[in-house]
Amino acid sequence: MSYEFDHVAQVVPDIAAAVDWYKKTLPNAKVLYQDATWALMEAGGVKLAFVVRDQHPGHLAWRVDEAELKRLAAAHGKEIKPHRDGTKSFYLEAPGGQSIEIICIEGSEYEKWLREQPTGTGSGSGTSVR
Repeated sequence: MSYEFDHVAQVVPDIAAAVDWYKKTLPNAKVLYQDATWALMEAGGVKLAFVVRDQHPGHLAWRVDEAELKRLAAAHGKEIKPHRDGTKSFYLEAPGGQSIEIICIEGSEYEKWLREQPTGTGSGSGTSVR
């Protein structure tokens, strides 16, 4: 069983404005995916997602394999939910109210993207399209 940090997600009122601000502030930031309700960027080897409040909470995400996702979901009484790119996950509330996403990317579009990245990039990544 392996746990790998995946991404941090921040709730923002305007996805496009958040992406623009980070692109201007961190010139090496790369937009991996963006639509009206979700965006994913990489900057300095860290994945940063922007989400809208009614779709995802702000959260920290850890990647696990499918067997571990199922085991943890059962242990916590949580339902695993699919995302539009084929990833699946559930959320937990950690002490202090922090939301934690446990995510599996096996068989997803994001997993394909990760495998296509040159060595040394794409690690610690999140989900590209939800």
